[in-house]
Order: sequence, then C-alpha cells, then structure tokens
Amino acid sequence: MPMYKVKPLHGPPGALRAEELPSCMYRLPCLHAPAPRGPQDYGALKDIVINANPSLPPLSLLILHSLLCEHYKILSAVHTHSSVKSVPESLLKCFGEPTKKQPRHEYQLGFTLIWKDVPKPQMKFSIQTMCPIEGEGNIARFLFSLFGQKYNAVTSTLIDSWVDTAIFQLKEGSSKERGAVLRSMNAALGKTPWLVGNELTVADIVAWCALQQTGSTNAAPANVQKWMKSCENLAPFSSVIKLLK
Repeated sequence: MPMYKVKPLHGPPGALRAEELPSCMYRLPCLHAPAPRGPQDYGALKDIVINANPSLPPLSLLILHSLLCEHYKILSAVHTHSSVKSVPESLLKCFGEPTKKQPRHEYQLGFTLIWKDVPKPQMKFSIQTMCPIEGEGNIARFLFSLFGQKYNAVTSTLIDSWVDTAIFQLKEGSSKERGAVLRSMNAALGKTPWLVGNELTVADIVAWCALQQTGSTNAAPANVQKWMKSCENLAPFSSVIKLLK
C-alpha cells in the first residue's frame, strides 16, 4: 500500500497549481542552522561529582572548573566528607564565595567537589551505567573535552603523552626523572608557546600544576619559566596560586 497518493495535475501548459503536502511527510531541520551552545554531549551528563583528598588537592581540576565557568552556566558546590577531620578554609572556598543560587534547571552543569579521604581523585556523574573515572590526569582529560575541542591523531597523542609525563614523572617521579622532563619541556617550548602547538591544552594545565606541587618552579629552565608566566597571566591559574600560599 503506498504511503500517500499524489493527485493528478491537470491544466493548460505553463499553468502552476499549488498542491497541499501529504500529511505523512515531515519537515526536516535545517542542517545549516548554528548548533546550540552548551556542553559537549555525553548523553545524560548533567552533574559532575569529584571526590578529592585535601592533603593533595587536584589543582588542575580547579583550573578547569574556572575555565568551564567562563563558557557555561555552572552550579558549583564544595562539601566535606565525614572521613576528613578538617579542611583548610581556602579549599572550602576554592570555587569562590557562595552566591545566590538559582533554580537547578537554569544551569547547564552541576559541579560538586567533595573533600574526602581517597587515595586518588575520583569523578562520578549522573550516568549510572558508567564506571567512575579515577586519577587527576584522566579526569582533567574528560573535563577539557567538554570544551568540544577537536584535534588530529598526532596532536591528541602528544597531549596525552604530556599529561601522563606530568603525572607519573614530573609529579610522582624521582628528581632525576623530573630533571629529564624539564629538559624535554624546555626543548618543546623553544619551538611553540605552549607544550603542544600555539594554543593552551590540558597538557599545559596538568604540567603547570605538577610543577607547582613538586616545588620545581625555581629549577625550571628559561623557556619553561617563560611558559609558566604565560600560564599565570590567565586568571584561573593565578587564583590557584593563592591556594598554595
């Protein structure tokens, strides 16, 4: 049976007649319309919850929170778990002074940080079928992906490599490993203003935070020092420096 029947068209040559569209056809959206502004689509992702130990705060996640707030309307909150006895006042206010809350539906994302006695940062969100993401580097990658940046395979590999190097060698490695990483960073930053090309990436954020937490800033070579100043000229970085004092 046909979906619809088209009425026969009769009339003198050259005559135009308007016919009604069949009722079973549907109007398609314009493919050239601008995409709605909002977070990268991850299905039902609406609320991000991060557990972190206040004895070693994940600075990169605080920077990424500030950067996300520049792009999206975020409902931020900081809580303390019962497993932690005390948290410095600066960490309780790491998202700034509390502001008047609006209805939840008016925000694009919820971002909750819970200071908890955990061995490494953990991130959970509203998709119940997905496993938690563990580790500062992995969470930083995820949060940065919310900006919707697209990279080719080579650039993505370089970014991932620098993130892993910053976490496992610069932050958690020996003094010999840190020295080798600083030399590699100095060489890379002699070619481009940022670790991977001409734009800030998650690699810069994680590496800068690792340097701050290991106390390696004074030993950094010239190109790394210049790069660090470029980072600190950005408001999200400079606000984190206050937490280290």
